[in-house]
Amino acid sequence: MNDPTCRVLLVSGDEIARYGFGDGHPFGTDRHEAFMRELHKRGMDGRVLRASARPATREELEWFHLAAYVDLVRERSVTGHGYLDAGDTPAFRGVYEAASHVVGGTLTAVEAVMAGTARRAFIPIGGLHHAAPERAAGFCVFNDCGVAVHYLRRKHQLKRIAYVDIDAHHGDGVFYAFEDDPDLLFADLHEDGRYLYPGTGRAEETGAGPARGTKLNIPLAPGAEDDEFHLAWARVEEYLLAGKPEFILLQCGADSLAGDPITHLRFTEAAHAHAAARLCVIADELGHGRVVGMGGGGYNRQNLARAWTGVVGAFLDSQAQQGSVGEIAAR
Repeated sequence: MNDPTCRVLLVSGDEIARYGFGDGHPFGTDRHEAFMRELHKRGMDGRVLRASARPATREELEWFHLAAYVDLVRERSVTGHGYLDAGDTPAFRGVYEAASHVVGGTLTAVEAVMAGTARRAFIPIGGLHHAAPERAAGFCVFNDCGVAVHYLRRKHQLKRIAYVDIDAHHGDGVFYAFEDDPDLLFADLHEDGRYLYPGTGRAEETGAGPARGTKLNIPLAPGAEDDEFHLAWARVEEYLLAGKPEFILLQCGADSLAGDPITHLRFTEAAHAHAAARLCVIADELGHGRVVGMGGGGYNRQNLARAWTGVVGAFLDSQAQQGSVGEIAAR
């Protein structure tokens, strides 16, 4: 880890671990610790740089979310009563602070990569891709992915940013917020919405208005395994190479692994490691090397621990990865 280009930052700690829901909710607060135990077991915790999450500012949250919705979250954060959507995402005391730290944690990761203090970065409790500007959805209160896109544009004047999503659920909160933005590259590999929440992400959904034809949605049938993943993933690589993004965000939800209690895909953790490794190759070949991973979904604790440590391992090993743009394009 003496070579500064090899640095990998992990954003972790109690601030983001508090984001979760009680009473047997699938998105519990134990997910962070399950990942950290596996990271330690594999000896990776001593190989990464470490940072804690900061809270996102009100201004940062409102780059993506409506002020009235931010107010609602703050109000229900005090009482801990009610829901923030139609029934999947309950309020709890301190939900505003926990959710704003998730957003701030993703921005901490993004900023470290932009500053050059890290080559890649990972935040386990991040990737809350369902939240819409005006509401929570699917266990997601604030959309850290969407805020990160605005952050990169406002603070660093980047234009072409790639959002890649391999969570079993379609990243609808990101897709529809940037549906008409031709400079937001969107590649989402997910379980077919006819069988899984949120019911969106058809292959025909390629963008709107000036962005029509610029987005890539790849729905897969329930039961799809690594072979189907790799066939679809080749399309993602081709898409990214053509788009030449200046920064890559990876939402690596582990609910696409076999054995998740609420989804039906059957990937192994090798799919997640492969995706992370190949994105590093692409980012390096494009000349910037900027990749940030966000944990996303995953409700089988063993699965998420293995998938996310696989991503971190791929980031750590990425300098040794072989391959070039020519080799990728030749597939």
